[in-house]
Amino acid sequence: MRRMILTAAVAAAAWMPGLASAQSGDAAAGQRVFNQCRACHTPDQGGRNGVGPNLWGIVGRRAASIEGFRYSANMRTLGEGGHTWTDDTLGAYITNPKAVAPQGSMAYPGLRNAEQLANLIAYLNTLK
Repeated sequence: MRRMILTAAVAAAAWMPGLASAQSGDAAAGQRVFNQCRACHTPDQGGRNGVGPNLWGIVGRRAASIEGFRYSANMRTLGEGGHTWTDDTLGAYITNPKAVAPQGSMAYPGLRNAEQLANLIAYLNTLK
C-alpha cells in the first residue's frame, strides 16, 4: 500500500507543472478529447456504466464509489484509503493510469499531451 501511495504521489508531482494550464483549460476542446474515453465511459448524469464507470460528478468523488460497478481490487483499495478525484489526481491518473493503480483494469495507456490533458480536466469539471 505504501508503494502504491508513493507511486501516486510521484505521478501527481510529475503532472504538477501543467496544473496552471489545467485551471485554464478549454472545456469545449476537452469535450472533443473525451471522445477517446467514450468507448468505455459515459459522461451523462444518471448515465449507464460501460466498461468503465460513468464519469458524471467525477471531480470531488472518492475513487471506486459508484454503486454496482465492478472496480479492480487495486482501485477499491485506493477508494478505501480515501483517494479522491481532484484536478491533480485525475491529471496523474489520466497521464499514466498504471502509475496510480498498477494492478488496475484501465487499459488506456495515458494521455501525455499537456494541453489536451488540461482541456479534458476542464471538461470533467463541467460534469456536475
